Amino acid sequence: MKIALIGYGKMGHIIESIALARGHDIVCIIEKDNTEDFHSTTFASADVAIEFTTPQTAEQNILCAWKAGIPVVCGTTGWDIGTLRQEAMRREAGLMWSSNYSIGVNILFAINKQLAKFMEAYPVYTPHMTEVHHIHKLDTPSGTAKTLQEAIGNERLPLTLIESIREGEVTGIHTVIWDSEVDTITISHSAKSRQGFALGAVIAAEWMKGKTGYHTFEEVILG
Repeated sequence: MKIALIGYGKMGHIIESIALARGHDIVCIIEKDNTEDFHSTTFASADVAIEFTTPQTAEQNILCAWKAGIPVVCGTTGWDIGTLRQEAMRREAGLMWSSNYSIGVNILFAINKQLAKFMEAYPVYTPHMTEVHHIHKLDTPSGTAKTLQEAIGNERLPLTLIESIREGEVTGIHTVIWDSEVDTITISHSAKSRQGFALGAVIAAEWMKGKTGYHTFEEVILG
């Protein structure tokens, strides 16, 4: 499969390494100083693009990829993807977005949803959340934390009950806690490196080849 990379930071380099190891070709790499390559024949030759950039540039990057007829796997968080969900359907373009491409985190998402449903019957439990990331992370709370929050509901878990910690080079730790006077229930995921996110992004790209419409990584992992 031919892959175009949009963004070539730490994640882009790891994605490239994993994609090559899985037998794919990286046909084009676009960074902020060569965006004219969106119009190149090499970019247009890609089967799918993987986008990890910034909240300020993600939407425009996706639109440029769509103009070339290329589906996009986007991992950029901290921006509102809402309008592009509808645009993907209207244009018959391909888009997958996830706040986290780790297989383990997406299993956590599923567990969190189920636990939140159970807890609807037990208001004696109060949820709160902590998320820890490296000091370079741009968005707070993290996109993963917001996905976990959405499943619980803002009324039960408002942003004020999410603690965001930025320290060192922590890859990512997300913990959801349901506390009562008699006991505490905790679910948590701790990433050891960015490898898991990058592998998931490549798996997502493999799944997205030839597809249109809006999709999430949970579809890939959970069916």
